Amino acid sequence: MKKKTALIVGMAKSGIASAILLYKNGYNVIINDQKPEIEGLSDALADIKYADKLGIAPETLLNDIDLMVLSPVIPIFSSFVKNAIAMGIEVIGEIELGYRYSSRGAKFVCIGGTNGKTTTTTLTGEIFKAYHEKLGHGHAFVLGNIGVPITAHALETMPGDTIVAETAALQFESIDTFRCNAAGLLNITEDHINRFGSMEAYIAAKMRMFENQTENDFAALNADDPIVASAKTKARKLFFSRTVEVNEGAFVRDGMIIFRMNGNETQLIPSDELGIIGGHNLENALCAVCLSMAMGVPADIIRNIMRAFKGVEHRIEYTRTYQGVVFYNDSKGTNPESTIKAVEAMKQPTILLLGAGNYDKQSDYRPVFRCFNGMVKACIVNGSNTEAILKAAHDEGYENIHACIGGLDEMIYEAVKIATPGDAVLLSPACASWGMFKDYEERGKVFKDIVNALK
Repeated sequence: MKKKTALIVGMAKSGIASAILLYKNGYNVIINDQKPEIEGLSDALADIKYADKLGIAPETLLNDIDLMVLSPVIPIFSSFVKNAIAMGIEVIGEIELGYRYSSRGAKFVCIGGTNGKTTTTTLTGEIFKAYHEKLGHGHAFVLGNIGVPITAHALETMPGDTIVAETAALQFESIDTFRCNAAGLLNITEDHINRFGSMEAYIAAKMRMFENQTENDFAALNADDPIVASAKTKARKLFFSRTVEVNEGAFVRDGMIIFRMNGNETQLIPSDELGIIGGHNLENALCAVCLSMAMGVPADIIRNIMRAFKGVEHRIEYTRTYQGVVFYNDSKGTNPESTIKAVEAMKQPTILLLGAGNYDKQSDYRPVFRCFNGMVKACIVNGSNTEAILKAAHDEGYENIHACIGGLDEMIYEAVKIATPGDAVLLSPACASWGMFKDYEERGKVFKDIVNALK
């Protein structure tokens, strides 16, 4: 029988894991990327055989291809993808591939939304890790858009395991059978419009997380977000809210986090005992409560983890107190809505660092300046979005904003000059890091290195 051939387009983490998985399952593997050379790629693929077609136009590689696996950054509507589909080639993304090779006896608990996904995924993952440890069998895998592809561990999964997966709209474009046994949707705000072309297309891609759910599954929906609350799914709906009581789901009453289902209420912990700060993180915790309780995790495990969990790197991460000034790293603030939530979590006068990237998402930055409420004493901005951010500040009547022609180090030094004891310096750029840094993680690490080196 002739071996099938798979073309992997896009050789970042998900492409590497997909190539290895398919090779292990008998495919001839062809790797492709617009870059002719990728540092470290040959080492990552050292244990498999493959045809190297880096730097070659993918439309020239379609003959005799049975399966194409796309990087999530490549639009499903690209012309070469349309040609591939017309030729009868199956086109899927990494999460679909990972799902197909995962044990059908494992449960998928998925988290989506514009902001808060990584924090919620990590918190939910910690809950399920503690759950399986107490059970004494099964494992919790924390995978997906959080940085570890599903394909990297799909073959390790067993019946009874839980796969807690961060999922993004870019990934859902190319699903087919991917099914969430429990799906939590945190929020939907403007993001990636340059990629999807319209807000409507972006919303539609987000909503595909519910596409293959059945009546036996659960959907945890943010009741405070009208778009999310109106999601259509066959699954049983649980709502979460920090402003109102919901009929079924998680909410706050008199400062206490409560979960209600089937007419029964479970008190968890006072909201001020959460290990993560900010109203947005309360929403994240409420979503995690819905997903965990719906899947049968005991309340005592959830209580313990919610108190112990202190957040995720690069998300309003305490970095250092220097000369009485507190520095926070929120490099994951890659869009205006995320930055707004970080600013709203601040409890002291704040100097806000914006920009720090050279990639234009065509975002509207005006809402950032509307949320300050007297808390932000100054802003410092650099990068390719400087002009758009300065215009947004002008439109909203905010004047204490400084353009910085230097790098992130110069922004920090400028903030130190402005700050006085009792202030905070918050890196929450409202922009992608690309073009200036490899990713938001590198941007956050550089920020922390500079701050920790201050003398």
